[in-house]
Amino acid sequence: MLPAERKRKIVELVSDAGGRSVEALAEDLEYSKATIRRDLRELEDENLIERSHGGAVPVTAVGREQTYGQREVQNLDAKRAIAARAVEELAEGQVVFFDSGTTTMEVAKRVPKDGSLLAVTNSIQLASELGGEYSEVKLTGGTLRHRTRALVGPTAEAFMERMSFDVLFLGTNAVTAESGLATPNEDEARMKELMVEKSATVVLVADSSKVGERSFVRFADPEDVDAFVTDDGIDRTARESFERAGVRVAEVTVE
Repeated sequence: MLPAERKRKIVELVSDAGGRSVEALAEDLEYSKATIRRDLRELEDENLIERSHGGAVPVTAVGREQTYGQREVQNLDAKRAIAARAVEELAEGQVVFFDSGTTTMEVAKRVPKDGSLLAVTNSIQLASELGGEYSEVKLTGGTLRHRTRALVGPTAEAFMERMSFDVLFLGTNAVTAESGLATPNEDEARMKELMVEKSATVVLVADSSKVGERSFVRFADPEDVDAFVTDDGIDRTARESFERAGVRVAEVTVE
């Protein structure tokens, strides 16, 4: 296993369990405790985990908003499976908005780059991924939030006010069928509100770890979502609640 892959697995194991000891990580990954300790120091320097006595805990456990880098390595298999299903919602000739985020990045990797759609995004990273020799990509402009790498603020909002989109691939930090979709930051919430308002079809792409979670600012109701592509870890009761709200739930299997 390459060092980068080993570190990604460490972050996943720590995040999934809410904390993990050095001994348990060493046993799970079949590496020495010295190697694991070195990896934990480096991951803490990158703000991807918090070291604790004898192990590590997720950064989210100490109440901080996760960075793009933290989210990028979490539940990656689920995000890839979600993305593979999500692109089936597309049709040729559409104008498609891609919300900033790590799951939407996986969707962007799988869309056609042959000029058959017009892509719009508030993410420099996604714009780079979506661009190609035959592809046109439009950026909202705005102020870059370094923590999440999303473009927000008055300039981005003014762009959104003038536009309309056929399809939106939308991310969220938290979602429940009762309370709707939410995110920690007010500027990002406002951008997401505008994305939903300006889109004919809203496709929520979020792994099942987001279901049942709550966050600071609500930006959409469940009824605003047309389709919810998630993984097979979603609770059956939660799925039925979304379906009663009129959301078409597409559940994918994670290998």
